[in-house]
Amino acid sequence: MPSDKIRAEHSPEAIRKRLSEDPSQNYLRDFIYGAIDGAVTTFAVVASVAATGLSTGVVIIMGLANLLADGFSMAAGNFLGTRAEIQTRDKRRRAEEKEIDSHPEGEREEIRQIFAAKGFEGEVLDQVVDVITSDKKRWVDTMITEEFGLPLNNPSAWKAAGVTYLAFVVVGFIPLITYILEYLMPGTVGSPFAVASVLTGVAFFIVGTLKSRFVGKHWLWEGFETLGIGALAAAIAYIIGLLLKPLLDGVV
Repeated sequence: MPSDKIRAEHSPEAIRKRLSEDPSQNYLRDFIYGAIDGAVTTFAVVASVAATGLSTGVVIIMGLANLLADGFSMAAGNFLGTRAEIQTRDKRRRAEEKEIDSHPEGEREEIRQIFAAKGFEGEVLDQVVDVITSDKKRWVDTMITEEFGLPLNNPSAWKAAGVTYLAFVVVGFIPLITYILEYLMPGTVGSPFAVASVLTGVAFFIVGTLKSRFVGKHWLWEGFETLGIGALAAAIAYIIGLLLKPLLDGVV
């Protein structure tokens, strides 16, 4: 970023404008982990079923069942987890409001010790305590973040779940594309499993590069790391399918 642009973004006016805006919620984490889980689990099902030598139709049925059911399960878990974080913060806020009303001096002392631990002392510390405790909302907000380590803003539980499910289904559908084409138009794909493996590997790598933005690591490393994890999961599922194939031969 050019130095003049950096200076412009750190001008008093720009800083004041940026801090006055409500923080935007980022659902990149929900998308990335939904996408990774969708690709891993669906391809694992495809690999294990393909290893047993079952028909294309069976691969599609098992893959779609996993895609829809596991995707919903993951989205539901994300929804409940996100909502639990919001409910925990709200519970802490109500408790702090009651404690401030019933034991204001004790709560003032908590603020004092929190900021004394940060290096404030003397008259400056007294001023910090006075400013924070002069406004009840600011007082409670400070306790929420400093004492309990909870964020003041949480993403929407519904949006987090929706993004997770969408990513799971979209990326998780990739391993099934070649099998669906082969089922609808026999002979179109010579080796559905081989083509599905390549497409899924590309999807793993792309999702890994997107993840690098979230974790702050090099995109190439994250791409290959995600690809390696996906390949390992697929290999395990394929081996299990091979080991169980004799049992299936005995039943069919």
